[in-house]
Amino acid sequence: MSAALPANKGFDMTRGNARELALHLIYGRVFTGEEPENVIATRLDKEYYPKLAQETDVYAERPSRPQLRYIDTVVTGVANREEELDEQIRRFSIGWDISRISRLARCILRLAIFEILYVDDVPAGVAVSEAVRIAKKYHDDDTGAFINGILGSFVRSLPAAEAEEAK
Repeated sequence: MSAALPANKGFDMTRGNARELALHLIYGRVFTGEEPENVIATRLDKEYYPKLAQETDVYAERPSRPQLRYIDTVVTGVANREEELDEQIRRFSIGWDISRISRLARCILRLAIFEILYVDDVPAGVAVSEAVRIAKKYHDDDTGAFINGILGSFVRSLPAAEAEEAK
């Protein structure tokens, strides 16, 4: 990953960074059970946020308003549709019980499937490639391949018009 641009130079966080930040929030909810609004408000608080930059480069820049909208949409959407998203994971993780899939990998899959189904400005192909990139960053190549396989099968199952957009 390239070096983060300084927050005070007027640069906006990239969508990829916003996606990773959203994943952190989604993953954090697995352990806390907090409402998505509380997680977002706490982690993105102007006082607290700069302290997170010590954890990872994803927090080096504050999200712009469009990125905050995206983060709110996906974190809240994944929380509200978790069972539906897990059903898709179960459907396409043939031979795997969902409980055997790591929590992080499940969160990555939930986020990508949510983006494919509900975020109009994220093409399916981008959601898949970003999920694989994030899986490789936080897990390993095998997890990236596993996620690619599940998401590839999921995208191929979509109606023709949606599948065409995935290319």
